Amino acid sequence: MSARMSRLGAVMLALAVAACAQAPEVPVAEPPIIGPPEPRPRLARPKPRGHYKVGEPYRIRGVWYRPEVDYRYDATGEASWYGPNFHGRLTANGELFDENELTAAHTTLPLPSVVRVTNLDNGRALTLRVNDRGPFIDGRILDVSKKAAKLLGFFRAGIARVRVQVLESESRALAAKHGVTHPPAVEADAQSETTTRKPTS
Repeated sequence: MSARMSRLGAVMLALAVAACAQAPEVPVAEPPIIGPPEPRPRLARPKPRGHYKVGEPYRIRGVWYRPEVDYRYDATGEASWYGPNFHGRLTANGELFDENELTAAHTTLPLPSVVRVTNLDNGRALTLRVNDRGPFIDGRILDVSKKAAKLLGFFRAGIARVRVQVLESESRALAAKHGVTHPPAVEADAQSETTTRKPTS
């Protein structure tokens, strides 16, 4: 009897081992691959809009400058350029200076204004937006951005003889965008120079 039980136990053990060997493998889920977090998009900061400004008389290095509205401005002199040391800074009227834009600085014109600048050495001309003050060097009438200097052809030389002319319609349009209007430019009137008062008795 005991021998029979031993054989039966051996058979059952063999069947159990065979069943375990034939059991299907349960797939093990692989852990998800987690990479570095995606960078958040950088929100572009809006550029400062700036404001319209004529300004009060001011003195730099002992020299007085008197800003005024002059739509007939037409002057010849030296121009220089400025860029890296001022890039990203605020201009005199609160805009953001970008050396790669077509802008300029003038000592007395309203900010902003629009001028036509002609390089008298090579004939090249550009329309520029005046939005800053300067240059404060005797004999120079305009500072232009780095990009403007390249297009006008005096980036390497640093300075050039130029003619600067205010573009009235464009300048008035800029002023109007800021809610500012100016009366029509007073034309030269010969009669005003020759008019005399009647003698009083």
